[in-house]
Amino acid sequence: MRLLTGGKLATMDAQGADYGLVGDGAVVIDGDRIRWAGPAKDLPRDYRDAPATDLGGRLVTPGLIDCHTHLVHGGDRAREFEMRLEGASYEEIARAGGGILSSVTATRDGSDTALLETALARADHLLAEGVTTLEIKSGYGLTVEAELKMLRVARRIADARPVSVVTSWLAAHALPPEYRDNRAGYLREVVIAGLDRAHAEGLVDAVDGFCEGIAFQPDEIALVFDRATALGLPVKLHAEQLSDLGGAKLVAGYGGLSADHLEWLGQDGVAAMAAAGTVAVLLPGAFYTLRETRYPPVEALRDAGVPIALATDANPGTSPLTSILLTMNMGCTLFRLTPAEALAGVTRNAARALGLADRGRIAAGLRADLAVWDVEHPAELSYRIGFNPLYSRIFGGELV
Repeated sequence: MRLLTGGKLATMDAQGADYGLVGDGAVVIDGDRIRWAGPAKDLPRDYRDAPATDLGGRLVTPGLIDCHTHLVHGGDRAREFEMRLEGASYEEIARAGGGILSSVTATRDGSDTALLETALARADHLLAEGVTTLEIKSGYGLTVEAELKMLRVARRIADARPVSVVTSWLAAHALPPEYRDNRAGYLREVVIAGLDRAHAEGLVDAVDGFCEGIAFQPDEIALVFDRATALGLPVKLHAEQLSDLGGAKLVAGYGGLSADHLEWLGQDGVAAMAAAGTVAVLLPGAFYTLRETRYPPVEALRDAGVPIALATDANPGTSPLTSILLTMNMGCTLFRLTPAEALAGVTRNAARALGLADRGRIAAGLRADLAVWDVEHPAELSYRIGFNPLYSRIFGGELV
């Protein structure tokens, strides 16, 4: 058992627009769990003799959670970024072998070792900013074996680093060229058949899809979600990023964990998410990179009581972002979230978006995943740009 004293706790245990601040707080850690947390003056006598660490007035938050990433992939698309700035169109880039298919080719060709090495480099940036839980999707293999390879690599990240990894099956991400004229065959032979294998091998924690005109239609996603439901797996969805196809309403109808992106979300989708308890995951990195101009309906989500999470969407094409702190700043600056909403978005609500009830707050019984910061007030975490004030990270009760 160990005792942390002299900390300013942002417990995130309040449900309103508040940090749940405890000015002079203490945290008792027993193994990988929080045994007690609260004002130091209320510390139970039984814990007062535990080995103590004085945090010197530093801010303590729950460990941060990045609930939407594509960290495992081959190659990069920096040259495409350059080509776009030089005036090349999307079609010209695609004809030159670019776009998502370039990531698919590099991912299929990459060895497990090579994919793990590059994914760890990206993960390390996030861990250095206080992240203790990561979600990682497949979706750049688009064959059964390549998708399984991505998830195996994702699982290995948790073996190689002190971080929890949650995996999502995202084979319904894009249609590969070999199935261009056989959409039903791809859904049957790769997306659903591969999901069965991933589930049998214990590689998948949730099922995702991309519901968009350039990807898959709602009726196609429903086939995937039906199979996920039969397997007892929760679902989530890339929805309403470029148009309103009703994806948010669809995933809410399955009791989905989250609907992500949501720039084109309509009021019917907001209402469906509110009724189902589906979390809105906003991804400002993709909004920024694509220079979008239509904003997700933050005010409508607030009014309806829909929980709002934030994530990096770290991926090679539309959000090459591996900073959770910059994501928080973008959430405030671009989407007008408050700093308290931004911190809730990468703690309490991000945990909910992953179906994890044992983290995201500082409270007795939850995982002892914590971040300690050299700041006076939690608003500084969203306020600063390109500055990392992390003092230490505690994962499962261990200082790392």
